[in-house]
Amino acid sequence: MSTKLATILTIALVALLLSCGKDQPESGSSNDPKHTTALSSAPPQGDVMANRGLQWFTDQAKETGLNFVHFNGMSGELYIPEILPPGCALFDYDGDGDLDVFFVQGQMFGPGKTLHDALLPPQEGALPLTSRLYRNELQVSADGSRLLRFTDVTEESGIKVRGYGMGVAAADFDNDGCVDLYVTGFGGVQLFRNSCNGTFSDVTRRSGVADSGWSVSASFFDYDQDGWLDLYVGKYVSYSLDDDSQCHSAAGERDYCTPQVFRAQQDRLFHNLGNGTFADVSSKALVGGHFGPALGVVAADFNNDGWVDVYVANDGEANLLWLNQRDGTFRDIALLSGSALSAEGNPEGSMGVDAGDFDNDGDEDLFMTHLPDQGNNLYVNDGKGMFEDKSIHSRLGPLSLGYTGFGTAWFDYDNDGWLDLLAVNGAVSIHRGYQNKTFPYDEQKLLFRNLRVGQFEDVTNQAGAALQLSEVSRGAAFGDIDNDGDTDVLVTNNSGPTRLFINNIGNRNHWLGLRLIGGNTPRDMIGARVAVIRDDGSTRWRRARSDGSYASANDPRVLIGLGTSTAVSHVRVIWPSGRSEAWPGVAADRWVTLKEGTGK
Repeated sequence: MSTKLATILTIALVALLLSCGKDQPESGSSNDPKHTTALSSAPPQGDVMANRGLQWFTDQAKETGLNFVHFNGMSGELYIPEILPPGCALFDYDGDGDLDVFFVQGQMFGPGKTLHDALLPPQEGALPLTSRLYRNELQVSADGSRLLRFTDVTEESGIKVRGYGMGVAAADFDNDGCVDLYVTGFGGVQLFRNSCNGTFSDVTRRSGVADSGWSVSASFFDYDQDGWLDLYVGKYVSYSLDDDSQCHSAAGERDYCTPQVFRAQQDRLFHNLGNGTFADVSSKALVGGHFGPALGVVAADFNNDGWVDVYVANDGEANLLWLNQRDGTFRDIALLSGSALSAEGNPEGSMGVDAGDFDNDGDEDLFMTHLPDQGNNLYVNDGKGMFEDKSIHSRLGPLSLGYTGFGTAWFDYDNDGWLDLLAVNGAVSIHRGYQNKTFPYDEQKLLFRNLRVGQFEDVTNQAGAALQLSEVSRGAAFGDIDNDGDTDVLVTNNSGPTRLFINNIGNRNHWLGLRLIGGNTPRDMIGARVAVIRDDGSTRWRRARSDGSYASANDPRVLIGLGTSTAVSHVRVIWPSGRSEAWPGVAADRWVTLKEGTGK
């Protein structure tokens, strides 16, 4: 038993007992109704914990037309790629102001295998076996009521994903104002350029990002401040279907192998040349890092020097923190910073990851999901890129024992101004007692509420029946899919149906929604940092991003909870270029677009 596990088990009972005890649009904003939405919502309720009888989240996937079902192609051979997908994306592909949906699909797996060999045949909603694009047909009435529906537009979009899909990243790499897609997988990747007319074209080869091998998560970010989004691709392990390695579970049954059985691959960094192509700069930019089986990738400015860094969550090996050297290169400081290993010095099975300012002190803290005997990790930033493992003190470690975490994010589900957490879970090794199941890897989700004192409580059982579904969950994408001022969650399940968890409680508090776009380009300014300064002098820092979680792409807009008061002095934006601007008097309870170069 590891030192961390023993310590966590010692305080788990204490943590459990404790858990039972207890602000008018400005000159730079858009007047386009697609991006400025005033809401008629229920009066703020203060502490939403008082709303015990309300279903905080309800699954509305099926009733809104999201009938996608994942197929992993398993035939009993226990090929490792079967256990890890799928990811998903929330992104506005048609520029109409609401979030559309993309799902990554699998295929029948293994040489010579057909659907007749599938242990879990494709369910209704899985066929045809291709990744799928759904258009959001959101309708908002004059009284603020909403009708949310989705239409499958895959065929007309021209998106044709080849091979066995894993994950997806979404961003506007060519600065034309239309969001593009990068799909990862086993055996290769694909980059789909958005043509701004509802269709996409495969530009993988001519763009220079073609890559073989096995990749899961990726991140678009501007590492050199030249105004063009670059691309980091996390690579998993070197694996072949011809490999005859056989592994077993703790119960002695044949099971999927761990990544340590195979050789890790080197991650890739592609520099955007600004002409529709990328250059692979991995060998000269990523020097000295110990690459591992990468599953989660998130880009943020961890040392507050104005330049974006990259954190990589590795599966069972030391994690990476690539510190931007401001000269086109990165230096791995994960060990030095305290974010490579657990507090006891152990590498852990990191899957999902996200960065956010959970304690409202102005820097990016790290959260990642792990294996059931490890507990999830919280690394608290000192503001200079040095971290302390607070997994036990925060109770996030003890409260997640027994779960295998994947997709996750910092998000303020109740809009009280403090970032909470959701982790979606699904095992990767057989549970004891589950021998009679064909796919015995299902687990429940976990919702953690921020108690504002550096600690969290598990409120999953209070959030409604939807979050208590036991499934093999993997990808999770976070965003305001119905534009009503709170964060909803799209979840993909391995060999199961998708879930759309609609937030029913967040906009009972006040909020501020911001879309940040460039002055010279209409794209979302990924990497921009936002400070919302309240009348009482308190500040909430957030950033525009689409990465993080696990194999998924998030809403790039910024949503800030204001609690029971709309009092906001001004909003300050630090753009990826380093330029800083302020907007006074930003109206609350609506989505507003801020354009670089129009503030003070």
